[in-house]
Amino acid sequence: MSAEPTGAGQDTYEGGLRKVARVVLLDPRDRILLLHGHEPDDPADDWWFTPGGGVEGDETRDQAALRELAEETGITDVELGPVLWRRRCSFPFAGRRWDQDEWYYLARTTQTATVAAGLTELERRSVAGARWWTYEELARAHETVYPNRLAELLRTLLDEGPPAGPVTLDPEIV
Repeated sequence: MSAEPTGAGQDTYEGGLRKVARVVLLDPRDRILLLHGHEPDDPADDWWFTPGGGVEGDETRDQAALRELAEETGITDVELGPVLWRRRCSFPFAGRRWDQDEWYYLARTTQTATVAAGLTELERRSVAGARWWTYEELARAHETVYPNRLAELLRTLLDEGPPAGPVTLDPEIV
């Protein structure tokens, strides 16, 4: 019940934590793209999350962010910005516990059509689609969204711009 892991067999770990790069992707109307995920065997256990996944091999986090975005959404026309937030999280998913160190990159795009052509087998079983959300829609949402305070974080980002350096979010343990 949290942001979905990808490609776990080849992922890079540091200090026991899976290294993850996530993307806060905004379109020209300042809508954020979120993916709709669920437990592979229980579509009713669902949530929304930002695109992204595990760093593979010796790639950098920004390389992983762009690769994951392309695989999960088909969006490649992006301007990758700074790291906005860092978060440690731990959650059960697909029969195991995932412990992650996530970095959230800001990115902008004019490409709003999504095609999830590069999903792994696990992702095909657990990602139900994608949707662009306005801040107002996100603030009113009754669905589970990760990270937990995403609407508030998005509002601050839109009002104040990116922080001077990455903001460390409270750990989330599910």
